[in-house]
Amino acid sequence: MKIGVKVEDVKTVHELDIYWEIEDYKNLLKAFDYPDAEKLKDAEVLEFLFMAISDFEPAEAAEIVLTYKMSDKLNEGQIQNLSHEMLIEKVAEQYAEPALHFDLYNINQFLRKAYNGKFPDTEATIITASFDGIDLDSKMTKEILIKALCGGLNDGNLIHRLFEDQVKGEIAFTDAEKVIWNFKKTGEKSMEIITSKKWIEKEDFGQIDYTAEIEFFNEEE
Repeated sequence: MKIGVKVEDVKTVHELDIYWEIEDYKNLLKAFDYPDAEKLKDAEVLEFLFMAISDFEPAEAAEIVLTYKMSDKLNEGQIQNLSHEMLIEKVAEQYAEPALHFDLYNINQFLRKAYNGKFPDTEATIITASFDGIDLDSKMTKEILIKALCGGLNDGNLIHRLFEDQVKGEIAFTDAEKVIWNFKKTGEKSMEIITSKKWIEKEDFGQIDYTAEIEFFNEEE
């Protein structure tokens, strides 16, 4: 499969608007012992949540937020360890399981904002690109997106180095879900792709207008 790719914009961000909902903030207010969360106007909720959080030590607050968002993915001991580690390490980049990096990024940046920078800053990358030769509505997948973007990335990029065999289609690309956090169609041929700066940053692109050759793993070969 050949796909024409034109990278239109690559930007680094410190916050994403696709993770937290107002109901999350209200639920967290209750978790932080604020009694009247339902009486607050939506515009007031985050301000009151940050005030409630300030009554707790950072690691204690981290444990509460991690438990609320990730208790279905981590056990109690893992959450306790992470609540301390994230004060000194970029866990959204360094945690051993990349599938959890999206959650950890958003939780870390939320806590960093609540505690005025006490948690290490972690960055995400938003890529805007257009694609020719594929139906974006029905055919685009995270695997195809990564392979298409890799056509323009320098050989030293981390995806090339860690997942070379998967990118080349020599083995199944089982890690695609871990690398691309989110993607959506923004125009007839254009998409917005969100990932960690750990995986892709602007300087990684050696080409921004190119044709990518996509190879898929064939188990029968």
